[in-house]
Parts: sequence; C-alpha cells; structure tokens
Amino acid sequence: MAGHSKWKNIQKRKNAQDAKRGKIFMKLAKEIYVAAKTGGPDPESNPSLRLVIDKAKNANMPNDNIDRAIKKAAGNQDGSQYEEITYEGYGTAGVAIMVKCLTDNKNRTATNVRTAFSKNGGNLGETGCVSYMFNRKGYIAIEREELDSDEDEFMLELIEIGAEELETSDELFEIYTEPEQFEEVRHGLNQRGYKLAIAEITMIPNMYAEIAEQDQEKIEKLVDVLEEDDDVQEVYTNVHE
Repeated sequence: MAGHSKWKNIQKRKNAQDAKRGKIFMKLAKEIYVAAKTGGPDPESNPSLRLVIDKAKNANMPNDNIDRAIKKAAGNQDGSQYEEITYEGYGTAGVAIMVKCLTDNKNRTATNVRTAFSKNGGNLGETGCVSYMFNRKGYIAIEREELDSDEDEFMLELIEIGAEELETSDELFEIYTEPEQFEEVRHGLNQRGYKLAIAEITMIPNMYAEIAEQDQEKIEKLVDVLEEDDDVQEVYTNVHE
C-alpha cells in the first residue's frame, strides 16, 4: 500500500500546519461536535467520538476546547446542522483528489471547492470519478523507537488482534486494518502499552500517480488552498511521495 508515502505526507502537512493551529482546532471541534451529536457525548460508548478526541489530543488541542465541543453538541446550543460531503476531482497531471467536507451550507462549500480546483490547474468531477482509486482503511503508525518487543513477536501480536497488513521502515511501523477491525486493533495496541503516533480511518490509494517535480508543486498548492477552507476536513491524493 506504499504506506511510507502516507507517513511522509502526514509529517509534511503536520509541519506546514503548525502555524495554522487555530484553524486546525476549529476543524477538530466541528468533527467532535458532529461525532458527539451523531453517536452521543460519551466517548466510552461512542467509538467515533473517542477516535476524534484522540486525534485532537495528538494535535495538542486543549481539553477545554474538546469539552466545549462535546457540551455544545449535547446541548445543541446553536442548532448547527453539519452534513458530510465528499467531492472528487483531478489535479495537474491527472492526479486523483478526494475532498472530505463538513458543512452547514452546501452551496458555499461546493462553490469554494470548485473555485479551488479551477484556479489551481484542476477539475472538479462527478461522484465516483476517482473514489475507485482509493480504499477506506484503518491506519496506525508506531515509531520504531517506541517498540521494545522483537519485530517477529510484534507481527504475531498484530495478527492476534486482527490487523490486516504491516509495513516497516527504519523509522516506523505502519499497520493497516479493515475499517470494521480498526477499533479492535487500536484498542489492542493501547492495551499492550504501545504509543500510537497516528490512528485514523483514512483513504489509501490503490493506484499511485508518478508526477514531475513541477507538477508536485502545483498539487501541493491546490491541496493547501483546499485545506485553508473552513469546511474542508481532509484532502486525499494518489500522488506517490
């Protein structure tokens, strides 16, 4: 699955987003709000909420912000109604792009996403035009320095708790699961004391685009513009890093 490219992409985006912490917290608060509104405010009985809270904590989001978003959902203080919409399209050199949004105004979001594509060398497509190039998977990364056990022993543990695939590099272990098994695998790893650098349900390309350096810069610009939009939660591409 070429997971190393995903890890590098995560690290690159994390470094770039450090200066945008306020915007990131706002997007996470929205995601927490929707998860709590949909499945209830108790993370013990709401796996989706538990997952996004972990995501928020990994981003160093203050606990007060997390609690405020949950309480807002429980009390429905402002009557907000968010809808999840995924847009699909192509960037420079035919790169496949999926844009996951949470919005309370579909017309605004659609206009902004379409404009971002058209002004940055891309084209917004129809639903389904690129989604077949991605698989929805659980993704967990553990930095190698966090692993005390033998690698073969670790592999056996992963099989035991239901992981689908493991990729290794000099710096980390990348674990893939089916979405239905993700929570079980994540919980199993936590119980065994492993520190998870990343744990999320995401979209993994099943076919990658190899592009020239100048096209890479154009794709990065388009992704940056999309991620600047308050309604955009995640942007996925099939660029091979």
